[in-house]
Amino acid sequence: MDSDPQENKQSINGIINILQLKTNTKQKVYDNTFEVFNQLKEMLHELTNDINEELSGVDRRVKLEYRDRGKFEAEIRIAEDILIFSMHTNVFQFDRDHQIWKTSYVEKDKLNALCGVINIYNFLTDSFKYNRLDDLGYLIGRIFINKDMNYFVEGKRQMAFIYSNFGNASITSEALKKIIETAIVYSLEFDLLVPPYDTVKIASVAQMNTKIENSKMQTGKRLGYKFNSDDVNG
Repeated sequence: MDSDPQENKQSINGIINILQLKTNTKQKVYDNTFEVFNQLKEMLHELTNDINEELSGVDRRVKLEYRDRGKFEAEIRIAEDILIFSMHTNVFQFDRDHQIWKTSYVEKDKLNALCGVINIYNFLTDSFKYNRLDDLGYLIGRIFINKDMNYFVEGKRQMAFIYSNFGNASITSEALKKIIETAIVYSLEFDLLVPPYDTVKIASVAQMNTKIENSKMQTGKRLGYKFNSDDVNG
Protein backbone atom coordinates (compact mmCIF):
# COMPACT_ATOMS: atom_id res chain seq x y z
CA MET A 1 0.00 0.00 0.00
CA ASP A 2 1.47 3.34 -1.09
CA SER A 3 1.89 6.03 1.53
CA ASP A 4 0.14 9.34 1.22
CA PRO A 5 2.67 11.97 -0.03
CA GLN A 6 0.84 14.68 1.89
CA GLU A 7 0.98 12.67 5.10
CA ASN A 8 4.69 12.01 4.56
CA LYS A 9 5.35 15.71 4.04
CA GLN A 10 3.50 16.58 7.25
CA SER A 11 5.49 13.97 9.18
CA ILE A 12 8.78 15.25 7.78
CA ASN A 13 7.80 18.85 8.55
CA GLY A 14 6.92 17.82 12.09
CA ILE A 15 10.32 16.20 12.56
CA ILE A 16 12.08 19.25 11.11
CA ASN A 17 10.15 21.62 13.40
CA ILE A 18 11.02 19.58 16.48
CA LEU A 19 14.68 19.37 15.48
CA GLN A 20 14.92 23.08 14.81
CA LEU A 21 13.20 24.02 18.06
CA LYS A 22 15.24 21.66 20.23
CA THR A 23 18.51 22.31 18.44
CA ASN A 24 18.11 26.08 18.76
CA THR A 25 17.19 25.73 22.43
CA LYS A 26 20.12 23.45 23.20
CA GLN A 27 22.54 25.75 21.41
CA LYS A 28 21.27 28.67 23.46
CA VAL A 29 21.63 26.64 26.65
CA TYR A 30 25.20 25.70 25.72
CA ASP A 31 26.13 29.31 24.90
CA ASN A 32 24.66 30.52 28.20
CA THR A 33 26.46 27.86 30.21
CA PHE A 34 29.77 28.56 28.49
CA GLU A 35 29.37 32.28 29.11
CA VAL A 36 28.66 31.68 32.79
CA PHE A 37 31.58 29.26 33.07
CA ASN A 38 34.01 31.82 31.66
CA GLN A 39 32.67 34.40 34.09
CA LEU A 40 33.10 31.88 36.91
CA LYS A 41 36.75 31.32 35.92
CA GLU A 42 37.42 35.06 36.03
CA MET A 43 35.80 35.29 39.45
CA LEU A 44 37.87 32.37 40.77
CA HIS A 45 41.03 34.10 39.61
CA GLU A 46 40.04 37.42 41.17
CA LEU A 47 38.91 35.82 44.42
CA THR A 48 42.22 33.97 44.70
CA ASN A 49 44.16 37.24 44.37
CA ASP A 50 41.87 39.07 46.81
CA ILE A 51 42.14 36.41 49.51
CA ASN A 52 45.90 36.03 49.08
CA GLU A 53 46.36 39.76 49.60
CA GLU A 54 44.63 39.41 52.96
CA LEU A 55 46.88 36.46 53.83
CA SER A 56 50.08 38.47 53.58
CA GLY A 57 52.75 37.14 55.93
CA VAL A 58 51.19 33.71 56.54
CA ASP A 59 52.59 30.32 55.54
CA ARG A 60 52.57 30.14 51.75
CA ARG A 61 50.93 26.70 51.96
CA VAL A 62 47.79 28.39 53.25
CA LYS A 63 47.50 30.67 50.24
CA LEU A 64 45.11 29.96 47.40
CA GLU A 65 46.19 29.02 43.90
CA TYR A 66 44.08 29.34 40.75
CA ARG A 67 44.72 27.19 37.70
CA ASP A 68 42.99 27.24 34.33
CA ARG A 69 42.77 23.58 33.28
CA GLY A 70 41.50 24.28 29.77
CA LYS A 71 38.36 25.37 27.99
CA PHE A 72 35.97 23.50 30.26
CA GLU A 73 37.81 23.13 33.58
CA ALA A 74 39.31 25.32 36.27
CA GLU A 75 40.58 24.65 39.75
CA ILE A 76 41.30 26.52 42.92
CA ARG A 77 43.66 25.08 45.52
CA ILE A 78 42.89 25.93 49.12
CA ALA A 79 45.49 24.53 51.54
CA GLU A 80 44.90 20.75 51.53
CA ASP A 81 41.82 20.98 49.30
CA ILE A 82 41.21 21.41 45.59
CA LEU A 83 37.93 22.50 44.07
CA ILE A 84 37.55 21.60 40.40
CA PHE A 85 34.86 23.37 38.41
CA SER A 86 33.98 21.41 35.29
CA MET A 87 31.51 22.37 32.57
CA HIS A 88 29.91 19.46 30.72
CA THR A 89 29.74 20.02 26.97
CA ASN A 90 26.30 18.41 26.61
CA VAL A 91 22.84 19.75 27.45
CA PHE A 92 20.69 17.63 29.76
CA GLN A 93 17.04 16.90 30.45
CA PHE A 94 15.82 15.77 33.90
CA ASP A 95 14.30 12.38 34.61
CA ARG A 96 10.54 12.34 34.97
CA ASP A 97 10.67 11.94 38.77
CA HIS A 98 12.75 15.06 39.32
CA GLN A 99 11.16 17.82 41.39
CA ILE A 100 11.85 20.34 38.64
CA TRP A 101 8.80 19.11 36.70
CA LYS A 102 6.53 20.31 39.50
CA THR A 103 7.51 23.95 39.08
CA SER A 104 5.09 26.21 37.22
CA TYR A 105 8.00 27.54 35.16
CA VAL A 106 8.69 24.13 33.61
CA GLU A 107 5.04 23.17 33.41
CA LYS A 108 4.51 26.24 31.22
CA ASP A 109 7.31 25.28 28.82
CA LYS A 110 9.10 21.91 29.01
CA LEU A 111 12.04 23.33 27.07
CA ASN A 112 12.82 25.39 30.18
CA ALA A 113 14.04 22.16 31.75
CA LEU A 114 16.85 21.72 29.23
CA CYS A 115 19.98 22.71 31.14
CA GLY A 116 23.73 22.94 30.90
CA VAL A 117 25.72 21.73 33.91
CA ILE A 118 28.76 22.99 35.79
CA ASN A 119 30.00 20.42 38.31
CA ILE A 120 31.99 21.26 41.45
CA TYR A 121 34.27 18.51 42.79
CA ASN A 122 36.29 18.46 46.01
CA PHE A 123 39.62 16.59 46.00
CA LEU A 124 42.61 16.50 48.30
CA THR A 125 45.62 18.52 47.14
CA ASP A 126 47.95 15.62 47.95
CA SER A 127 45.98 13.36 45.60
CA PHE A 128 47.34 15.39 42.69
CA LYS A 129 50.66 16.31 44.27
CA TYR A 130 51.61 12.67 44.74
CA ASN A 131 49.73 11.37 41.70
CA ARG A 132 47.48 9.11 43.78
CA LEU A 133 45.31 8.00 40.90
CA ASP A 134 42.99 5.87 43.05
CA ASP A 135 42.08 8.66 45.46
CA LEU A 136 38.48 9.82 45.57
CA GLY A 137 36.91 13.20 44.95
CA TYR A 138 33.36 14.22 45.78
CA LEU A 139 30.74 16.08 43.81
CA ILE A 140 29.63 18.76 46.27
CA GLY A 141 27.46 20.79 43.93
CA ARG A 142 26.29 21.32 40.36
CA ILE A 143 24.92 24.43 38.73
CA PHE A 144 22.13 24.09 36.17
CA ILE A 145 21.58 26.89 33.62
CA ASN A 146 18.86 27.07 30.97
CA LYS A 147 18.05 29.07 27.82
CA ASP A 148 16.72 32.03 29.83
CA MET A 149 19.85 32.25 32.01
CA ASN A 150 17.76 30.96 34.91
CA TYR A 151 19.53 28.58 37.28
CA PHE A 152 19.43 26.46 40.37
CA VAL A 153 22.02 24.48 42.32
CA GLU A 154 21.92 20.90 43.53
CA GLY A 155 24.37 19.75 46.14
CA LYS A 156 25.26 19.25 49.73
CA ARG A 157 23.25 21.02 52.38
CA GLN A 158 24.82 24.48 52.10
CA MET A 159 25.03 24.30 48.31
CA ALA A 160 21.42 23.46 47.54
CA PHE A 161 18.90 26.05 46.35
CA ILE A 162 15.11 25.62 46.38
CA TYR A 163 13.69 24.16 43.18
CA SER A 164 10.64 26.43 43.36
CA ASN A 165 12.94 29.40 42.70
CA PHE A 166 13.78 28.04 39.26
CA GLY A 167 12.38 30.50 36.75
CA ASN A 168 12.60 33.40 39.18
CA ALA A 169 16.37 33.50 39.65
CA SER A 170 18.72 34.56 36.87
CA ILE A 171 22.39 33.73 37.23
CA THR A 172 24.29 36.87 38.21
CA SER A 173 27.81 37.72 39.34
CA GLU A 174 26.48 38.00 42.90
CA ALA A 175 24.93 34.52 42.65
CA LEU A 176 28.15 33.05 41.24
CA LYS A 177 30.20 34.65 44.00
CA LYS A 178 27.92 33.16 46.63
CA ILE A 179 28.18 29.71 45.01
CA ILE A 180 31.99 29.88 44.89
CA GLU A 181 32.33 31.10 48.48
CA THR A 182 29.87 28.48 49.74
CA ALA A 183 31.81 25.73 47.94
CA ILE A 184 35.08 26.93 49.48
CA VAL A 185 33.64 27.04 53.00
CA TYR A 186 32.06 23.62 52.53
CA SER A 187 35.32 22.03 51.37
CA LEU A 188 37.24 23.55 54.28
CA GLU A 189 34.71 22.26 56.82
CA PHE A 190 34.43 18.86 55.11
CA ASP A 191 37.24 17.16 57.02
CA LEU A 192 39.18 14.03 56.15
CA LEU A 193 37.96 11.16 58.33
CA VAL A 194 40.05 8.19 59.40
CA PRO A 195 38.70 5.30 57.30
CA PRO A 196 37.10 2.35 59.14
CA TYR A 197 39.64 -0.32 60.10
CA ASP A 198 38.07 -2.95 57.84
CA THR A 199 38.42 -0.67 54.82
CA VAL A 200 42.22 -0.52 55.07
CA LYS A 201 43.16 -3.72 56.92
CA ILE A 202 44.39 -5.46 53.75
CA ALA A 203 47.14 -4.11 51.47
CA SER A 204 48.71 -5.60 48.36
CA VAL A 205 52.43 -6.09 47.74
CA ALA A 206 52.14 -3.57 44.91
CA GLN A 207 50.83 -0.97 47.34
CA MET A 208 53.73 -1.58 49.68
CA ASN A 209 56.30 -1.52 46.89
CA THR A 210 55.10 1.65 45.26
CA LYS A 211 57.87 4.18 44.72
CA ILE A 212 55.91 7.11 46.13
CA GLU A 213 55.72 6.67 49.88
CA ASN A 214 52.56 8.71 50.30
CA SER A 215 50.70 6.95 47.50
CA LYS A 216 50.39 3.55 49.12
CA MET A 217 46.77 3.71 50.21
CA GLN A 218 43.65 4.98 48.51
CA THR A 219 42.46 8.14 50.25
CA GLY A 220 39.22 10.09 50.25
CA LYS A 221 37.48 12.32 52.75
CA ARG A 222 34.79 9.68 53.30
CA LEU A 223 36.61 6.53 52.23
CA GLY A 224 34.68 3.60 53.65
CA TYR A 225 31.77 5.79 54.70
CA LYS A 226 28.54 6.64 52.93
CA PHE A 227 28.67 10.20 51.59
CA ASN A 228 25.60 11.69 53.27
CA SER A 229 23.98 15.09 52.83
CA ASP A 230 24.61 15.83 56.50
CA ASP A 231 28.39 15.31 56.35
CA VAL A 232 28.73 18.97 57.27
CA ASN A 233 26.07 20.62 59.37
CA GLY A 234 24.20 23.45 57.66
